[in-house]
Amino acid sequence: MIPKFLQGLQPTLHISHRGGALLAPENTLHAFRMAVERCRTQMLELDVHLTRDGEVVVAHDHTLDRCTNGTGPLAALTLAELRRLDAGFRFTPDAGRTFPFRNQGIPIPTLREVLRAFPGMRINLEMKPETPGTEDVLYQVLREESALDRVCLGSEHDAVAERLVARMPGACHFYPREALTAYVLSVRSGEQPPDEPRYTVIDMPLYFGEVRLVDEAFLRTTARHGKWVNVWTVDDPEEMRRLVSEGVGGIMTDRPDLLRQILDATPHAQ
Repeated sequence: MIPKFLQGLQPTLHISHRGGALLAPENTLHAFRMAVERCRTQMLELDVHLTRDGEVVVAHDHTLDRCTNGTGPLAALTLAELRRLDAGFRFTPDAGRTFPFRNQGIPIPTLREVLRAFPGMRINLEMKPETPGTEDVLYQVLREESALDRVCLGSEHDAVAERLVARMPGACHFYPREALTAYVLSVRSGEQPPDEPRYTVIDMPLYFGEVRLVDEAFLRTTARHGKWVNVWTVDDPEEMRRLVSEGVGGIMTDRPDLLRQILDATPHAQ
């Protein structure tokens, strides 16, 4: 059965990776708004963590050092403490010469804030914490915000992904790492992949080393299996064009501006 999340979607989807991490401070409302308003994105890709006081916030790293003016584990702070940090502090478009988003009041957002800011927007959501019970907190937020049908959930870790499926069996789920590896290896070797009805969406890299993993043959096979393929993270215009011509389900990019230009110039693209 096709999850409601996928119903009505047509390739190739415009998906903004962390909101467009090369254009604005990643995983912030500022980046998401830019992607939605300027680039007409069809899906936001984001990551979530839990604060010390149990709030679901949008951030990729377990630590604060790379993106903010804070240090140490994100989970060690309360939401109120995180609010005092500058989520635009480290962003630079020119290898450190300028930091245009510093001191602009850009905070780490909560998942609730993102869901409410972009009602109806589909979201590809990766849950980062591995701690059992985190899926219950995430479920509560999604249920209270009536967002279960517009979020595709997953984790890199198979055990976490399995807990997400168990907690939210009717939602859309993407493959975790080990299940994805088994699927891709079997398809590329011409073998029958493991039967895996729990996961409908394949979020995967375009390359493994020098090997391009996605091509028309791969996409034909995944379509026969009822799987939807999103490729990450593609910022090269020529690769974008090729993927669109091959009919990939979605392209995740840190350059949503470039992807929008290419899709607008491609007949029948989204």
